[in-house]
Amino acid sequence: MEKWLIILICFIILIVLIVIHCIMGVRHPIRSALVSLIPGPVALGCVNLLSIYTGVFIPLSPLTLSVSSVLGIPGVTSLLILRQIL
Repeated sequence: MEKWLIILICFIILIVLIVIHCIMGVRHPIRSALVSLIPGPVALGCVNLLSIYTGVFIPLSPLTLSVSSVLGIPGVTSLLILRQIL
């Protein structure tokens, strides 16, 4: 996957979250959207860093980045469960 496409997908997700936060009436929508984006990709990175010890690796793709960004830690947990089932 090309880097510019991944950056574009992340930017689109950020814009969508900012719009959602604006609609919800959040006081600082940009800051709130950025803070809500952080835990998912960090958890995805931790899973991949710990793959040496656990043997579980989630490949980085636009789908996994989108799921982890939008859904956060529950999204990463779902990806782990799907990885184990499939």
